[in-house]
Amino acid sequence: MPDTPIQVLLVDDDADLRDLLRNFFQQRGIEFSVLHDATHLARRLERERPSIIVLDLMMPGVDGLTALKQLRASGDTIPVVMLTARADGVDRVIGLELGADDYLGKPFMPQELLARIHAVLRRHKLHPEAPPAEHREALVFGRFRLDFASRTLFCDNEPVKLTGSEYALLEVFAQHPMETLSRTRIVDLLHGPDSEVTERGIDVPVWRLRRLLEDDPAAPRRIQTMRGIGYMFVPGEGGEVGDGGDASEGDDNASQ
Repeated sequence: MPDTPIQVLLVDDDADLRDLLRNFFQQRGIEFSVLHDATHLARRLERERPSIIVLDLMMPGVDGLTALKQLRASGDTIPVVMLTARADGVDRVIGLELGADDYLGKPFMPQELLARIHAVLRRHKLHPEAPPAEHREALVFGRFRLDFASRTLFCDNEPVKLTGSEYALLEVFAQHPMETLSRTRIVDLLHGPDSEVTERGIDVPVWRLRRLLEDDPAAPRRIQTMRGIGYMFVPGEGGEVGDGGDASEGDDNASQ
């Protein structure tokens, strides 16, 4: 459970769902506010900073994907869980690629949404085993510099926009360079040993990081696939260590 109170902002045009979730969350002492659509989401966030946004995909006016794209383009990395009544896996991949932290299909149980929210918020917290950021030197690899103090990735001295989950995963890799990390180990480092996140749940974030870090994401050299095990982060300029040139094990699963 998070150490600070959770504040949830739901953006959904379904009045029945809004009422159901409002009652569910408020009964559990969770602050809950709503927007009927995403038209004024940016303005709302200027005066209210929830812990997380639950954003519906299909809405009149500004749809969820457009709202998410605008949010991330502005540099806002607030956690977002997307909701959809559509079974189209393409929308799910697009949403995750645009920076959604999780995706939940309708219909769903409120308890499942709450569990997803807790998992996403855990990902956005610094891992307790990490040393204090102010005592850690930045990691430089190739054109990139990872500044732990500011939690910022730079490429050629220009900041790179990362979601909270992308930064958390990159920090895990940076703390374990040249080390083969199983998917189970990565999930434990990110979410704790009792997390409900599946091992395959890290493949999409890995895929997104590769698109940012690799010259050729289809033949990754920074985040290499260790077939049947997991991944290895290679910060130097050396050649392949494992199955780095074959990204299909993680990426194919991410795109389905």
